[in-house]
Amino acid sequence: MEQKSSNTVWHQAVISRADRERQREHRSVILWFTGLSGSGKSTLSHAVEEQLYKKGCSTFVLDGDNVRHGLCGDLGFSDADRVENIRRVGEVAKLMLEAGVITLTAFISPFKADRDTARKLMPEGDFLEIYCCCPLEVCEQRDVKGMYKKARAGQIPLFTGIGSAYEAPEKPELIVNTDQLSLEESVQAVIALLKQRGIIQ
Repeated sequence: MEQKSSNTVWHQAVISRADRERQREHRSVILWFTGLSGSGKSTLSHAVEEQLYKKGCSTFVLDGDNVRHGLCGDLGFSDADRVENIRRVGEVAKLMLEAGVITLTAFISPFKADRDTARKLMPEGDFLEIYCCCPLEVCEQRDVKGMYKKARAGQIPLFTGIGSAYEAPEKPELIVNTDQLSLEESVQAVIALLKQRGIIQ
C-alpha cells in the first residue's frame, strides 16, 4: 500500500500494552474467525465473547456486516475491495491488540494472502486463525441471510463459494467443524485454545 500520509511521526504511548494487560489480568490477542457465509463465524465469535465477558475479560467483536456499515462502507465486493476491507480490519485489530483487548474478528476473509497479511501485522503468537469449517452445501441449507439463493439466481455475481473462490486456511491454530459440533462445544474448543496459549486462566 502506498503511504500517503508521509509527514507523520508515531507517538509512543506512556501506557504500554503490557500495562493494560496487567490491569485487565489477561493477555490481548486476535481471534480471527474465517469461513464461508453461513459457517457460523458471527454466531461463534459472539458466543465466545459472551463467555469471556462472564470471566471478566475485555473483549470486542469486529463483525463483517457491522464493519461494512461504517469503516468499510465505501467498499464493494470486488477482489480489490475485499483486500482493502481485510487490510483495514487488520489495522484496527492491531490497535485493539495494543489496547489490551481480546479482539474477535468474524469475516469470510476468503483469500489466504490477505489473512497472512493481517497475521504479519501482529507479533508472533498474537494472531490465532480459527477456521469455521462447514461444507458449502450445509451453508447453503442454512442460508441465514438468503444470500446463496440470490447468488444462485445471479443477483450476487461475486458471492464467495459460488462466483468467487474461498481459500481455506492451510495451518490455522484451530479448526472448528461447525456442522458437527454444537455451539457450546465449539465455544469450549476456542476457550481451550485460549487457556492452552496462556491468554486466559
